[in-house]
Amino acid sequence: MIKYFIPFLLIAFFGFSVKAAPGKQNNPQTHDANKLIVPVGGNTWTINGGKVTNNGLIQWESSATIVKTYIYLSQSGTLNLSLNMNPGGKNILKLTIQGVSKQVTVEGSLEKEFYVGKWEHVNKGYVIIQLQGVSKSAASFGTITSFGISGTSINSETAFVKDNNDNYFYWGRRGPSVHLKYNTPSSQITDFYSEIHVPKGNDVIGSYFMANGFAEGYFGIQVNSLTERRILFSVWSPYATDNPASIPAEFKITMLKKGNNVNAGEFGNEGAGGQSYLVYPWKAGKTYKFLLRGQPQSDNSTIYTAYFFTPEQNKWLLIASFKRPATNTYLKNLHSFLENFIPETGDQTRMAIYGNPWVRDTNGVWTALTSAKFTADQTAKKRFRLDYAGGVKGNTFFLKNAGFFLPSVTIDSQLNIEKSTTAPVIDFTQLP
Repeated sequence: MIKYFIPFLLIAFFGFSVKAAPGKQNNPQTHDANKLIVPVGGNTWTINGGKVTNNGLIQWESSATIVKTYIYLSQSGTLNLSLNMNPGGKNILKLTIQGVSKQVTVEGSLEKEFYVGKWEHVNKGYVIIQLQGVSKSAASFGTITSFGISGTSINSETAFVKDNNDNYFYWGRRGPSVHLKYNTPSSQITDFYSEIHVPKGNDVIGSYFMANGFAEGYFGIQVNSLTERRILFSVWSPYATDNPASIPAEFKITMLKKGNNVNAGEFGNEGAGGQSYLVYPWKAGKTYKFLLRGQPQSDNSTIYTAYFFTPEQNKWLLIASFKRPATNTYLKNLHSFLENFIPETGDQTRMAIYGNPWVRDTNGVWTALTSAKFTADQTAKKRFRLDYAGGVKGNTFFLKNAGFFLPSVTIDSQLNIEKSTTAPVIDFTQLP
């Protein structure tokens, strides 16, 4: 009995030791205490398929699909990463950060968290979490709602679109809008002239390069698709609503005239009012001129008229003339801006040069505008996106946004250019 009892004790003892050893060798698949959740819905773009919705990534069926999620790190360090997803089968996924890739096997039919691993040396700045499917057991690689991040690179300054309150997944994926708010003379302004030059390669689809903004509307150029570009001029109704159909007759914007081939109608969703646009193939690399007129009337209304100068035809084109009721004012709150109105292109940078701004008063005197405040929207102010900039280039202003570039420019910075000595030469009697 004894010779059998001793080996049994030894086996029991060493058996316990063998079980313990592997546990000490495996790295614990856990996050650090400073874990943050990065929603896919507000921070992600795809190439070659897949679809980003407010609920996350869906329709991810191809191994050629590349999924890119952007976060900003204010310091270098380690980065732990996990996926919150429903695999819908058994899949192998590859995740790459700053050139270092790791693979993870995910399996199941319910959403859960899958730890991917730790990246030891991640540099500060904008970081792309790149995801790609390697193999799958079902038709799809699954659905992903968010990433978990932690580590020494994560702190209170880590930036991304954190939630969808007030529809910020939509606004965040569009990217921050940036503005120039011009300092204007105190005289009564009847005319506002400016120029825009979009450098080649910056005419990204979804861009609105707004030249002549005023308290009651806006006027500029857009890239609407691969095949269509527009000159857009809109005037808000004094009746506050996002639905043009709800505007009472006495507060509707009236179109007085429009140029050849100009489309006219109403707009909504961001206020409501009268809208006009000319489909026109303006080109990056050329400079275009804009003239806005504001003429208050005796019946408590103001007429706003927009003209666009085309270098291709070497003449001013009438876009439209609108009458705004319950308004009696000269031009005020003059500004320019740059925005992206298509969320799917919010990962691409665009910029424009805003030059030679002038105003003309009731005495016919032109004054050059030489000072502007750089501002940005709530997407920037909340620090959901940091890819925004404005400044001075030569003797012009510029605006730049989207595409996750750095550095950003301090919001409310004051910008100044030299005073131009050559006023616009416009024969107002010959305008259409």
